[in-house]
Amino acid sequence: MTERKPPGVDFESWVDKQIRDAETRGEFDRLPGAGEPLPREIESTYDELWWVKRKMAREGFSVLPPTLALRKEAEDALEAALAAPSERIVRKIIGEINDKVRDMMFKPPPGPPLGKKPYDVEDVVRQWRERRADR
Repeated sequence: MTERKPPGVDFESWVDKQIRDAETRGEFDRLPGAGEPLPREIESTYDELWWVKRKMAREGFSVLPPTLALRKEAEDALEAALAAPSERIVRKIIGEINDKVRDMMFKPPPGPPLGKKPYDVEDVVRQWRERRADR
């Protein structure tokens, strides 16, 4: 649609003409999803940010408040520490996540509360040793 609407022409009829002309030229023939039903999430209640959510899901991107992101990171760090190959790496992983947790405890960002406290390094090392002994 490079041309402008001529004066005196009804906007709706001008747009309809542009669409008809584009159909005639075949510009809608090979669009993704042509002839397929709408995805279920679009058929339900309307969400004006549906396209943002779909793009984020498609690209594996999510946005969490900083406290929730740190909670997830802390849980992942604990799992990584418990699966670590050496005690030195366990202490390194737990030390790094504890630093982040302490920082957020003293400088809380907006959003839900963190609800986490630093891990007891010795307790995590003990759990790690017990898991290694069970193998």
